[in-house]
Amino acid sequence: MATADVVLYDRLVSDEILQLVGPSARMVYVGKTAGYHTRRQEEIHELLLAFAEAGALVVRLKGGDPYVFGRGGEEVGYLSAHGIRVHCVPGITAAAGICAELGIPLTHRGVATSARFLTGHSREGGEEALDEAVALAADPHTTLIVYMGLSNLAKLSQQLLGAGLDPATPAVAVERGTTPGRRVVYGSVEGLHGLAGAAGLRTPTLIMIGQVVALSPGWQGWEAAGRPLEWNEASSYPPLRLSLQVDMSSGAAGAKKAVAVGVEAEGAEAGTGRKRSRRGLKSAEEQAGLVGAA
Repeated sequence: MATADVVLYDRLVSDEILQLVGPSARMVYVGKTAGYHTRRQEEIHELLLAFAEAGALVVRLKGGDPYVFGRGGEEVGYLSAHGIRVHCVPGITAAAGICAELGIPLTHRGVATSARFLTGHSREGGEEALDEAVALAADPHTTLIVYMGLSNLAKLSQQLLGAGLDPATPAVAVERGTTPGRRVVYGSVEGLHGLAGAAGLRTPTLIMIGQVVALSPGWQGWEAAGRPLEWNEASSYPPLRLSLQVDMSSGAAGAKKAVAVGVEAEGAEAGTGRKRSRRGLKSAEEQAGLVGAA
């Protein structure tokens, strides 16, 4: 991104990521919110093509993974059809990031044998197909993850219950997951819509439904606390800080340099951080990795 000439970026891209863009790049905001799009998707296609054909190095910057409800496939297909070479850098989709943060396994032996990703709203004329997909997702052994589903949560819940899903199935709504502004509302699939409304959750909010939700430390803490409306003490692990040290000193002839990787848990107060692991690698042939003990 530091060498990009033009960056077309979405609403959910964080300031920390935008700071990686070079100061001379032209920034073009093409973000979308529910009911309001700054640019139609066709306009975004045309902008990408126009900048590329003018010889610019163009970055299309999205939150999450561009190929999971990010319309990345449409944009790549359009550019490829016009002879523009595209390279995709994979991202971490919201379902994977939020589930890992909250300690919710997408699949779990004996509990959930599959996971299904759904969009909470359909394109014009696609309502029937979406309704059929929701009905098929009413499986007690499937984890259901709904993107962009907050505004249609009441209808979604009714469809799942009508298709036979147990009303007591654990569920959670997470606003702005994996960010400092995260808000978490736990409940049952039957009651989650009312709870999310009472908490005033706003987009972007991810919905997760399935028995695996009850396996998370957050769910267990929420129950122990008497099931409050909102439960933000939901992370399965404390925040981690990575430290990397490289020994560049010259040793005996032919000696390999050492690399030390450390992961520390950050405490609530200064000096309470507890070092999780530190490893020195004796040779370049050894496999390097981040080491963290639970």
